[in-house]
Amino acid sequence: MDAVIGVDVGTGSARAGVFDGMGRMLGQASRAIQAWRPEADYVQQSTTDIWAAVCASVREALVQAGDVTVRGMGFDATCSLVALDDGGGPVSVSPDGEPEQNVIVWMDHRAGAEADRINAGGYDVLRYVGGRISLEMETPKLVWLKEQRPDAWARAAHFFDLPDFLTWRATGSLARSLCSTVCKWTYLGHEQRWDEDYFRAIGLGDLADEGFARIGTDIRPLGSVAGSLSAAAAEELGLAPGIPVGTSAIDAHAGGIGVIGAAVGAERPDAAGLLHRLALVGGTSSCHMAVSAEPRFVPGIWGPYFAAMVPGLWLNEGGQSATGSLIDHVVMTHAAYPAMLEQARGAGQTIYQRLNAVLETLAASVAFPAALTEGLHVMPDFHGNRSPRADATLRGMVSGLRLAAGPEDLALLYLATVQAVAYGTRHIVETLNAEGYVIDTIMACGGGTKNPVFLREHADATGCTLVLPQEPEAVLLGAAILGAVAGGLQPDVPTAMATMSRAGSVIAPAADAVRRYHDAKYAVFQRMYADQMAYRAVMAGSEPHGKLARAS
Repeated sequence: MDAVIGVDVGTGSARAGVFDGMGRMLGQASRAIQAWRPEADYVQQSTTDIWAAVCASVREALVQAGDVTVRGMGFDATCSLVALDDGGGPVSVSPDGEPEQNVIVWMDHRAGAEADRINAGGYDVLRYVGGRISLEMETPKLVWLKEQRPDAWARAAHFFDLPDFLTWRATGSLARSLCSTVCKWTYLGHEQRWDEDYFRAIGLGDLADEGFARIGTDIRPLGSVAGSLSAAAAEELGLAPGIPVGTSAIDAHAGGIGVIGAAVGAERPDAAGLLHRLALVGGTSSCHMAVSAEPRFVPGIWGPYFAAMVPGLWLNEGGQSATGSLIDHVVMTHAAYPAMLEQARGAGQTIYQRLNAVLETLAASVAFPAALTEGLHVMPDFHGNRSPRADATLRGMVSGLRLAAGPEDLALLYLATVQAVAYGTRHIVETLNAEGYVIDTIMACGGGTKNPVFLREHADATGCTLVLPQEPEAVLLGAAILGAVAGGLQPDVPTAMATMSRAGSVIAPAADAVRRYHDAKYAVFQRMYADQMAYRAVMAGSEPHGKLARAS
């Protein structure tokens, strides 16, 4: 049987899936990858560790798939910054110089000051990132590396986005993906050029002097071939050399490819129909992708990016910096967590199944489950706000805690946190719709979509219909679609999306009382932001440092 392989490297694991030419999963496997946090807001990884996990995952997935002939491969990964020397070895990005730690992970927030300096410049390229560059993007991190680790800057011969590192490691090709370079590196895809003036103005003029060789001169669109599998990589992966490898995608964008074009019933969306759809890819963070035939400049929403996900269409990308990681943090740091986890394991449950069961019991006392949190509210920006406020300095808030920390209290706080994440999605949808989108359907995939409470609250809080993919591993499917096009099993990305992705369950939003309840809680969500800004203004006028100095 002809087959394709999709490889997905997320924040915590590398995964591989083997699919047939119609998008049916034949085998999959995963391996955990390491992360190091040498300081607060610093998150680092190792490409040596990541590639080893990729190879082990591919080999195991092939065993599960059985007798197949692999015709193509596709890679996706987080938009993390990789530094390599001229021999392809790792260049440390760590403040303490740990040699193997050569990846600044997407969620690393070390470059806050550098991002602020860039945003103060008002450069024209910022129009294409929602008006403000994020400290999670690559040019602020490059500025940090040059200024704080000049030795590493001088040693580095190549800077890759992690998806492009994977295709380089598989093929030896230095080609970069239009997806990564446009979305995270300020490449102007619609003009097919880097903005030399921008790089010189922010202190990276040496990259321009070198003709941008260190960050990419061969930029290829999704659906193209990055190269052929090298003999060395083939041996490591357990494959035959020469297999075509597709140009890579960012992991969330691969998820978008895997869901946004699926037919719902008899409806297969054209460009106008896609204006009604949002691809929600939920995991450690969440990404919200919408596409349009024309560029739409949406304040606080990244883009518009030309052909960064669906060829020929402009992409707007919203996001939440912490969703799955926020829910995990709230649950796992609660006093009731250890005992509840032990109970869950004893019953053969996950902690979230246990929490959902507690909520189901509590819901017998209210008109509908969401009403359990009438007096409990969360502002979810514990790791800043990516969209649409575009403010990494925002912080989380909780209102309504009582003097108790039992299992029911944890269950209610968990529900309120899920609701807060859903209100963040609603805020993004409303912001996009104010600029010409008409989003009423969310095509959802990722880890959060395996949780029925997460799904119910998102449908009811946003008022949108949620559509789940028939293939639950939609991110892997998106990577496999790129491999199928590279290997000739599909003619192009849009055709492959239509052929290989299919809609599954549909969840309609509740109406009437539930809708009014969420409208009220959403108003509290917005008010909590205003209150945090008011608190800052009060404290800004208090001169606390001066008072402390005088007191000492």
